[in-house]
Amino acid sequence: CAFCGMYRDRSFRRSTLEEASALIAKSARGNSEARRVFLADGDVMARPFEDLSAIIGMLRKAFPSLARVNVYATGTAIAAKTDEQLASLREGRLHTLYMGLESGDEETLRRCCKAESASLMVSAGLRAHARGLHMSVMVLLGLGGKERTSEHAKATASALNLMKPKLLSFLRVIPVPGTGLQAEIDKGAFIQLTEFETIQELRALVLGLELERTVFRANHSS
Repeated sequence: CAFCGMYRDRSFRRSTLEEASALIAKSARGNSEARRVFLADGDVMARPFEDLSAIIGMLRKAFPSLARVNVYATGTAIAAKTDEQLASLREGRLHTLYMGLESGDEETLRRCCKAESASLMVSAGLRAHARGLHMSVMVLLGLGGKERTSEHAKATASALNLMKPKLLSFLRVIPVPGTGLQAEIDKGAFIQLTEFETIQELRALVLGLELERTVFRANHSS
């Protein structure tokens, strides 16, 4: 994505099940009573269903008190799993999927080179939720810049109202040197929101929300 500086110096690679097993065993030493595990680095949900099932099985053995396993997940990765596979993963202890929706405005997503559409992410989130999985959704304030702040706020609220995530976090987009977004800013093609305009966008988004039993946070340290 144009706004993201992560993983730019790394090639995607799935760790082997042997590597995962060794890491789990190392993590469990002296910490076997842990109840929550987060499987880190990138889109873990993109692993084949058989891999995920095996890894979760390893975790249950290593952590007898395990209550939940959380992962990052893209809409594409969720959509690649069948309903039966999603239900099986949930039964195995998979609990919360962290998704970067970023925006519900398709044009904003296109401009920032997001590889997924809002409609795909909403559909995937609904399928996951229907199988008992919790969705934790992240939105980036200011991602549409001055030009699309209204569209970004309105469409994002609409997408969230459809998805009804269990957890919702609003962060603020901050330009990272070397990214496409920074290049757009440097040439004047993307005009950032001011601090006050960012809060106005946040207010517009909140006013557009129609959610029940959603934990909402606005994290501006980014």
